[in-house]
Amino acid sequence: MSANDDLLEILKEALDRAGSVSGRRMFGGVGVYFNGTFFAIIDDGAVYLKISDEMQAQFEAEGSRAFSYMTKKGAAELRTYWRLPERLLDEPDELYEWARASIAAARDVAERKKAPASKSRAKAKSRTSNNRR
Repeated sequence: MSANDDLLEILKEALDRAGSVSGRRMFGGVGVYFNGTFFAIIDDGAVYLKISDEMQAQFEAEGSRAFSYMTKKGAAELRTYWRLPERLLDEPDELYEWARASIAAARDVAERKKAPASKSRAKAKSRTSNNRR
């Protein structure tokens, strides 16, 4: 079992009481989903959680950093995913709270992405109704 697989198991155990955790291989790492919501990346033996603006200070206080990766043009950062402090791997209750906050942040982003599409459909529907009158 790889380090990434071990970390996925730790997340599954921490969140088991709240729902289903699954992993999908992606770009050499693992994308982690909670009840279908993508909220974490496991890469090179580290967990990176989706964060909200409000959560960033908490991660910074722990000495965490944003997820980074190499591209053809050099290093790049994904500032919406930050490394989970390693100490939390041995603190299941605290890990649970951090992961739940990450899941909430991921869901908020997903809802904001859906909202403009819903408004566009409502406007189009309204225009169609007005044209029939």
